[in-house]
Amino acid sequence: MTALLLKNLIKKQPNNNIFGIIGEVYMKDKDITQKMLEKYNDVFADILNVLLFDGKDVVAESSLSDALPMSMLKIGSSVRLQERDIAKYWQNSKINLSLFGLENQTRPDNLMPLRVFGYDGSEYVNQTRKENRYKEKYPVITLVLYLGYDKRWNYPTTLLEILNVHKDIKSYVNDFKINLFEIAYLDRVKIDLFKSDFKILADYLYQMRTKRDYTADKTTIEHVEELLYLMSAMTRDNRFEETIKEL
Repeated sequence: MTALLLKNLIKKQPNNNIFGIIGEVYMKDKDITQKMLEKYNDVFADILNVLLFDGKDVVAESSLSDALPMSMLKIGSSVRLQERDIAKYWQNSKINLSLFGLENQTRPDNLMPLRVFGYDGSEYVNQTRKENRYKEKYPVITLVLYLGYDKRWNYPTTLLEILNVHKDIKSYVNDFKINLFEIAYLDRVKIDLFKSDFKILADYLYQMRTKRDYTADKTTIEHVEELLYLMSAMTRDNRFEETIKEL
């Protein structure tokens, strides 16, 4: 779809504050729409470049390829299916330099370190399988994007914060830390480094945290439907979907 200015879309709305105040939301809808936007390589690369490399163009769109977000975890005699939100390989030629995963959280999860440990561990186990045994090994990096703005993530970010470990064995227990990014609490300079449609979401969260209101600028939307569906799910304002029908 042709890129459009955000202000042009807002003018179609019956009032200036089209985003409104976020109330209770449908978690499934938000989860799906977040994935719809982040699946695009320009958005995915932008998130990595800003959060990991201070806005430098280290990860190119063309160097990303989709990875299967699902993995199997065998517990006893049962097999459990694990599914990441988004996963992509960062490649140089045909060599996998790394696998990046994104996990979106609109609410804190006190077990998040265990969840991410399971996702990353499954990918490392996959690299030991017979068909992959002699292939180049690559790191697995997961970014947890916290999209809440009402409160900080005051929950565990490491494995040792969750586990009940006796002091005599603590030094033998390997810790694991999640890469947590609280998007609404990034500073203004950091948010302005985003170049993709993710900047609109980050700016929205920042303004709602600091002002409890949102004023759109002239940012151009590239993935119009995906962004508007995301904002509709996050705000439960059906005028976004009405706007999509008018496009």
